[in-house]
Amino acid sequence: MTATSPTTTTIAARAEKATKIYGEGDTTVRALDGVDVSFERQQFTAIMGPSGSGKSTLLHCIAGLDRLTSGEVWLGAIPLGQLSEKELTKVRRDKIGFVFQAFNLIPTLTAYENITLPMALAGRDPDEEWLNRVIDTVNLRDRLTHRPSELSGGQQQRVAVARALASRPEIIFADEPTGNLDSKASAELLKFMKRAVAEFGQTIVMVTHDPIAASHANRVVFLVDGRIVDEMREPTADAVLDKLRQLGD
Repeated sequence: MTATSPTTTTIAARAEKATKIYGEGDTTVRALDGVDVSFERQQFTAIMGPSGSGKSTLLHCIAGLDRLTSGEVWLGAIPLGQLSEKELTKVRRDKIGFVFQAFNLIPTLTAYENITLPMALAGRDPDEEWLNRVIDTVNLRDRLTHRPSELSGGQQQRVAVARALASRPEIIFADEPTGNLDSKASAELLKFMKRAVAEFGQTIVMVTHDPIAASHANRVVFLVDGRIVDEMREPTADAVLDKLRQLGD
């Protein structure tokens, strides 16, 4: 193992000198500017910062949804930048779970079919014991035969989180997962995500603009102008809000 590669025992994902540039000439935007950051296993980490700070860009690049201009990201010991598109697709399917603000559920499928879709696409049978535990934990047992249009926003997002958890991925990336939810549904979802880390041993990295959402995390990483400028362990909503004010949000 080289000196720069992450230890697979404690680090779920890592970026080193991560740089992402959009456009050319006068329209150049440096969305990420040499970011070094790592995300520990079995931890819930929130990424925060002012609008345009590079939060979602960082998430998408570490999750293999977008490629860096320079630098490298690892999932465990796998350098994503060195993979072909086919290899990268397989890594995303087998090792990563995703939760997005827009839910991204298939409208013609039931809740159960949406939850098990990634495994069906991979040609794998679900671990029924684990799947039942996830379904009961998100309290969806009586909604499994319903299609997304028959579910509330909070229920749809719980289906999305259950889908991300169902295949027991190495890491889950969540991009503003509470953005379309009311305060009650948001609180329920965040409580479950925190429980998934504490009880299930999952690893979650979440982009959010909400200090209350960030307070559920074990750690908050702050970005400004594409650079990591600070981090906070065991955050409170007030402490996160104060930090964001200092950063000019």
